[in-house]
Order: sequence, then C-alpha cells, then structure tokens
Amino acid sequence: VQLQASGGGLVQAGDSLRLSCAASVRTFSGYAVGWFRQAPGKEREFVAGIGWTGSTADYADSVKDRFTISRDNAKNTVLLQMNRLKPEDTAVYYCAARAWDSPRRRADEYDYWGQGTQVTVSS
Repeated sequence: VQLQASGGGLVQAGDSLRLSCAASVRTFSGYAVGWFRQAPGKEREFVAGIGWTGSTADYADSVKDRFTISRDNAKNTVLLQMNRLKPEDTAVYYCAARAWDSPRRRADEYDYWGQGTQVTVSS
C-alpha cells in the first residue's frame, strides 16, 4: 500500500484547508485510515481516523468540531477537512493505513504511512 498526502499549505488563522490521502491499493475498503501530525520538537499525535466503510470516525479532542474526516473508497481517497484553523494546528500531517476495520489512536498500530504534507497557520 502506498499513500500520498497532499493539500497542505500556508493559511491564516480561521481559514480552512482540505487534505487528501490517495492510496494505491486494490481494495482500499479493507483499510482503516488515520491522520496524524507532528510539530517541530513534538511527538507525532493522532488527529482523526476513519473505519473502512466510513461509518466510524474518531477525532482528537483538539480538533473535534473543527475537522471532518471522510473517505471515497471508489476513488481510494480519504479527506480531512480542516476548518477554523489555529496556529497550534501547524505541523506536518501524515496519513496512515492499517488492515483492520477501525482506526486507532496509536501510530504504531498503523502499517503504512504517506510522506506528509506541511500545514502552516499564521496568527
């Protein structure tokens, strides 16, 4: 499984961005997907995750009610819509996949990782 994250950029506080994670796999619906982020000097942290059918989603408290994760298995894509961005959302964002039905919050429970996309939010 290869994952390609894209959609990052430089925005101002309060703006929105939409990240995309494209997967090169035959049966994308067989994988749960998570988004993680890592800011300079900090550990990688869970942001959001979605189950393989899209009916299950989980969010970190820091992004709940601002971020929305969704997926389109026909297009092998998972999206992360980020609204009302804050400077503390600045980080490199990674998507990851695991061959199970539900997402997890621990990074070591994911088998495949994308290369990351930079999100910078200015105040």
